[in-house]
Amino acid sequence: MKSNALKLFLFVAVFGLGFACNNAAEDTDNEGDAMEENMDDMEGDAETAAEPTEIVSTESYTIMMLKDGIASPRKEMTGTIGDAEVTVNYGSPSVKGRTLWGDLVPYGEIWRTGANEATTVTFSEDVMVEGNKLTAGTYGLFTIPGEDEWTVVFSEVTESWGAGDYDEAKDALRVNVSPMMKDEASETMEFMVDGNNLVLRWDKLHLPVAVSTATAG
Repeated sequence: MKSNALKLFLFVAVFGLGFACNNAAEDTDNEGDAMEENMDDMEGDAETAAEPTEIVSTESYTIMMLKDGIASPRKEMTGTIGDAEVTVNYGSPSVKGRTLWGDLVPYGEIWRTGANEATTVTFSEDVMVEGNKLTAGTYGLFTIPGEDEWTVVFSEVTESWGAGDYDEAKDALRVNVSPMMKDEASETMEFMVDGNNLVLRWDKLHLPVAVSTATAG
């Protein structure tokens, strides 16, 4: 009798252990399936975010959303001035109730002119910028803000995080321009083409930079 009872006990113990192991394996498989589904969803979201989307379209320029879902979305403005196509690639920060000029963006210091990676500008043709010749190509677009005057810098440094790699020795051109304050404010920092001007606008500030097609000689 004792032998039979012991055999029954061992059978129940082994059966129960096997059942528990099977359930644990099924739970692990289910967790793995859920993780794979989540990864698929994340990859799908990334692919969707990577698709450029047109968000502004005018006769003078268009703005494409290159990377959304981050604090300062990456955008690209493309317009035409004279015979030259002008493209600005930039991180677009928001005001968010902050004081910008002379505070968040200090006066007298080099600024990436946007957020995250440095802003770049590309000219398809040689151009005159505020009366100074600039060869066709891509440049890092840095600025030194001032209360009454800004310095706009076209740099050979095109790949950097912010202004960390800025080197004055690599400036291709510097020009001085005057900022204007408008009644209408822009919550996000944007670039636009207005006539023969490439314009930076953020909050109430408009910063026009005169551009024209370079003349021969």
